[in-house]
Amino acid sequence: MMSPSTLNPTATNSRRLRLSLVVVVTAQLMLVLDDTIANIALPSIQQDFGVSAGLLPWIISAYVLAFGSLLLFGGRIGDLYGRRRVLRIGLVLFTLASLLGGLGVNVEMLLASRGLQGVGAALVAPNVLALIATTFPVGKERNTALAVYAAMSAVGMTVGILLGGVLTGFLSWRWVFLINVPIGLAVLAGTRMLAEGQRNAGTLNTFDAISGSGAMFALAFGITRGGEHGWNDAVTLASFAVFAVLGIVFLVLQRRRQHPMLPLSLFRDRNRSGSYLAVLFIGGGLMATYFLLTLFMQQVLQFTPVMSGLASLPVSVGIVLAAGTSTKLVERFVPRAVAVPGLLIAALGMYWLSTLSPTSSYLWHVLPALFVTYFGLGMGFMPLTLTAVQGVSEEQAGVASAMLNTSQQIGAALGVSLLATISTLTANGFLPNASTVLQQSLAAGDTNLIAKASEALAQGYATAFLAGAALLTVAATVVAVVVNTQQTQHTSAAHI
Repeated sequence: MMSPSTLNPTATNSRRLRLSLVVVVTAQLMLVLDDTIANIALPSIQQDFGVSAGLLPWIISAYVLAFGSLLLFGGRIGDLYGRRRVLRIGLVLFTLASLLGGLGVNVEMLLASRGLQGVGAALVAPNVLALIATTFPVGKERNTALAVYAAMSAVGMTVGILLGGVLTGFLSWRWVFLINVPIGLAVLAGTRMLAEGQRNAGTLNTFDAISGSGAMFALAFGITRGGEHGWNDAVTLASFAVFAVLGIVFLVLQRRRQHPMLPLSLFRDRNRSGSYLAVLFIGGGLMATYFLLTLFMQQVLQFTPVMSGLASLPVSVGIVLAAGTSTKLVERFVPRAVAVPGLLIAALGMYWLSTLSPTSSYLWHVLPALFVTYFGLGMGFMPLTLTAVQGVSEEQAGVASAMLNTSQQIGAALGVSLLATISTLTANGFLPNASTVLQQSLAAGDTNLIAKASEALAQGYATAFLAGAALLTVAATVVAVVVNTQQTQHTSAAHI
């Protein structure tokens, strides 16, 4: 006897969409977890392997650089050779790299595994978003899928800190990598629910891949280096010069190709270009706020790392609520009518954070300001993501999604570097080497110096948040002026 789902094709399709959504958002959750979960394990890794202070940040940067520089490559080969196939290859690489990292016998092996994780993530991330765009029809189904995708991205950041603290504290730092193995295998098994989709015409030109990936690597490296060593550093400036040269070469090649790695026609649509630019600001606001608030709570409010993770839960709550709200709004209103108010709300939240001081209450000051900021960012992100992939032919869905991911990753790196620089310069203007002084005064129990250092650091973070509010106001202006589409996300269209 046939089951009801067999008799009802609509029910079968609905079930397949739900299972497909579970697979793709779990893959996204795994990638976002890895953005933050390793941070809290760094002191333990440093102690075990005797890693120098200069080399330690590269355990994080190795992942970020490989991930950010290869996103376009990952999106393009997904378009050419099948998104499910490339997603699976990425999952295998990511899971294998996580295993190698967890079993690492020295820092060199750990750095190599982090780089390989980034390669795997670059194959997974754009194809996850492209599969949402090609699997779920325009309207309620796609809006819901992207809302859950955005919510998982937010949850992953907070869970990463909490899980990293628990695993490192109760088991070993190795488990911040090994935890990815069962998750990766489960997602890999679940990919059989996903449709392969069409494979598109064209080939991947070697020079395009080298120049494009090389340009993005140089840009990401320059931003990371600039945040650590200053923007006048010779290596930083050389990195930006390499980015400029390779970027020009890449763009010239794309104009001449019949099947380019990055179709420049994607940028002729002002709504898509405006969305990419605005997401750059959102990525910066998202990560910079999280980064600076974590430091403020640990340095000024003297929270433990795990307490900071718990105190950051409003990040998840704010974006989850915003995702649910904007899912309904984008069906009734045009994108900028949702995104502009959202970004202005986020700017207001950042301005509120700029009034923090050493005596600020977490419950009455940090908590509501953090919630407002992330609710606004969630409201802005959802409609711009939909706009960036709307109207793209299926053969370009992967690279369009990769550009969105690239904008977010580069924005995150740039936002953290710029706002951290502003914070440090401001704090040191009040008290030279304020962060070091705080640690020394805490060890010595010098209450007067602790108060001075805390005040200096608080001033630094406040100034950085004020700059962040200005950046988000600029983002709202970009959306208001550039993103003028009158289409809502209520009805299906011929293109995705």
